[in-house]
Amino acid sequence: MRAVRFRQMKDGTKAEYAFLYRLERSYIEQLPERIFAALQGLDDGLGGYRVTRLEHSLQTATRAEADGADEEMVFGALLHDLGDQLAPENHSRYAAEIIRPYVRAEVTWVVEHHGVFQKIYYGHFLGEDPKLRAAYRDHPYYDSCVRFCERWDQAAFDPDYPMQSLEHFGPLVRRILSRPAFHPAVGAQAGPRHRT
Repeated sequence: MRAVRFRQMKDGTKAEYAFLYRLERSYIEQLPERIFAALQGLDDGLGGYRVTRLEHSLQTATRAEADGADEEMVFGALLHDLGDQLAPENHSRYAAEIIRPYVRAEVTWVVEHHGVFQKIYYGHFLGEDPKLRAAYRDHPYYDSCVRFCERWDQAAFDPDYPMQSLEHFGPLVRRILSRPAFHPAVGAQAGPRHRT
């Protein structure tokens, strides 16, 4: 079979759905390569900074790794701005949805909220409330997001910082994206958690 015959999902057969499932599994296995291509696309994105968005992402992940963050948080640091190209007004949530099936809730929450937390550094210059993150003060991942932003993300615009290459993070990306999506053990596979 090269393609299903149905024109409406409700008309599909068991054989057709088994065929599609096999194709989908193969497609999902190629996700790391599509993620690498999307990250490489950040090299030709928003200008004006002293580093490209790819360099910023690599530098953020390098800083997290050097600071002893576990592999899930390093993965989140690498992909945290992946939404910049297609969802510039909502890039944090876009990136969080990409990583959500593969990492613990803390990492997803930090990536999803880092855009709001970063306003502390520049919001007052643009007439925005720099203290928006205060609304999350009682959230269990608040301190983790503060740490992410302060130690890794906001500091990752230095063209002289010795960052790791995308190839360096390849095994990590492949390892995490080969986990079963939404598996109950997601998070348990990461090493020791960083306490803030």
